[in-house]
Amino acid sequence: MSARSIRPVHSVHGGPRLAAVLLASGLLLTGCGAAAVDPGPARGGTAADGGGAAGPDTAVGAGSVGGAVGRSAPEPPPAGPKAIPGLGPRTLAAIPAGTDQAVVATGVGRNRNTGTVLVYERDPVTGWAPVTDPWPAHNARRGWSDDHTQGDLRTPIGVFGLTDAGGLLPDPGTRLPYDRGPAFSVSGTGFLGESLAGSFDYVVAINYNRVPGRTPLDWTRPLGSGKGGGIWLHVDHAGPTQGCVSLPRGRMKELLRLLDPAKKPVVVMGDAESLRR
Repeated sequence: MSARSIRPVHSVHGGPRLAAVLLASGLLLTGCGAAAVDPGPARGGTAADGGGAAGPDTAVGAGSVGGAVGRSAPEPPPAGPKAIPGLGPRTLAAIPAGTDQAVVATGVGRNRNTGTVLVYERDPVTGWAPVTDPWPAHNARRGWSDDHTQGDLRTPIGVFGLTDAGGLLPDPGTRLPYDRGPAFSVSGTGFLGESLAGSFDYVVAINYNRVPGRTPLDWTRPLGSGKGGGIWLHVDHAGPTQGCVSLPRGRMKELLRLLDPAKKPVVVMGDAESLRR
């Protein structure tokens, strides 16, 4: 803090005596603009009318004796890394710290069997950002469940790893382990009478009630058979599924090429309201 030089004040009603009064009041002191803001409540007005006195946390208006008291504008907080939109704190907390790739599958209602899928990737500085457009998707006929059981025709809600792939057709270029074989053949019709042929041409196993690191065809159920299993991402057949999430054929091939084991990919899936928790 420093005192400004004092110039004689000439007035028919005060002269030098008025200057001395002003000096005593402290109004000629300059403020520290970068000082921390006083934690006490701010009062408006001027130093002359009692609304505040010049001190280490205030500044006198420049060029005006007894000018308005001002404070430094607070610095805006730095922007943090971006989170995946639409996901609440509980869902975000379920994504492992080392995961940098997330397939988000969601629908607008708990009992709906249509929705969208987007793939996100995480930058260590800027956070999560989409790397695809929204893709149309189907899920189970009766919608979603956070307590999935065998045969309930609902897709389990949650965050699950994606470690293993396979299909009837040759590997389209995925970095995941890929099991190809005739056991991925499927026939018959779906709930809308649509053909199921080709649905398992490309699949990615969702690590719900299964052992990671094994073929999607492995039927080991760590939680017991009553909790269901065999939940996959697979080729869409233009209708709802038993419990899987299905994507158009071209999108399944694109997804297989995108998934990178080094980024520890997961699927985040459920109805929009559940994922906001």
